Amino acid sequence: MNRPQPNEYPVWGETYISKVDGDIFEILEEQVFSIPALFESSKQKENFAYADGKWTLKEMLGHIIDCERIFVYRMTCFARNEQQHLPGFEEDDYVANAHFGERNYEDMIEEFGALRKANLYFFKSLNEEELNRKGVASAREITVKSILFIAAGHIIHHVGVLKERYHVV
Repeated sequence: MNRPQPNEYPVWGETYISKVDGDIFEILEEQVFSIPALFESSKQKENFAYADGKWTLKEMLGHIIDCERIFVYRMTCFARNEQQHLPGFEEDDYVANAHFGERNYEDMIEEFGALRKANLYFFKSLNEEELNRKGVASAREITVKSILFIAAGHIIHHVGVLKERYHVV
């Protein structure tokens, strides 16, 4: 599948879409295993934040899980030709109100893998027409295919942050 064109997504989407290099489905499938393994290898740091006011590893994982759900909801709506505009979300508010610090870290790791694995069935079921459908989220027009690439690239982005700032390997 070809990368979405810049006219298919808002400017902010380039941050994530540009990080996707290779077959989108291979990347999405690989993340089912690599992301849980990455967080699993950092159990001893689950409550570590690299600076005051920054998310802990557990909060980062929670954010990734929340975004996976939001991206898939948006994709589902637009693939099904929803005409209503969908609201945006403020990631810091979501993390602040999620109480990720109270959750079991291993459960969250397993949750991401299960969530992505289930979502892969949906991703692979989308035909060309559905992938090219557009909708409005956060007051900006975007295609289903663009959200698919953003979902993969968003995780690639955060893996970079985890390695650079949290020293997770």
